[in-house]
Amino acid sequence: MPARIRKASLTCAVAASIGLAAIAPAHGVDGPAPDPRDARAMADMATAIRVTAKYVDERQALKDGYVPHGKECMTNPFGVGSMGYHYVKQANWGSMDPSRPTALLYSSEKDRNGRRRLQTVEWMSTDRDQDLKTTDDRPSMFGLPFDGPMPGHWAGMPKHYDLHLWAYEKNPAGRFHNWNPSLKCAGHMTHP
Repeated sequence: MPARIRKASLTCAVAASIGLAAIAPAHGVDGPAPDPRDARAMADMATAIRVTAKYVDERQALKDGYVPHGKECMTNPFGVGSMGYHYVKQANWGSMDPSRPTALLYSSEKDRNGRRRLQTVEWMSTDRDQDLKTTDDRPSMFGLPFDGPMPGHWAGMPKHYDLHLWAYEKNPAGRFHNWNPSLKCAGHMTHP
């Protein structure tokens, strides 16, 4: 597909996404969502989607410093879905900037060219006191609180908060839910 057509398609997808977000209820059947009257939340979502659209091409993510973390697709041990493969940019750890997500999450299946499909973007932030029982430092973005605190997903990862934006794959649990119940991993890493 020529770059100009791909860019036009992505622009249309972004516009449709933002339009759908604007009419979604703040807490409906699709889970928590930003208040459509919150202009900053809507602008930040549009920025996140616009800036990350280039990562639909997995090669661009690698070129920009997103590194595949682990060799397995992450799935929930209680059978409530999966997240996919994490590609992490350590320089963006703790970012509250919608244009600088910490991680890009890709599908477990590869396309005919051997590349993974972008599904979601994620922001992560360290839990200041590393105590899972306290939440006084919980960040928020898009007018929504981050999930957590939670244990690290892999060796050396601190207790942290995170927020997912399913910008490139429909999530029946909600655009900002961490697990996608419609996705499964063939070989998987169980999330603690």
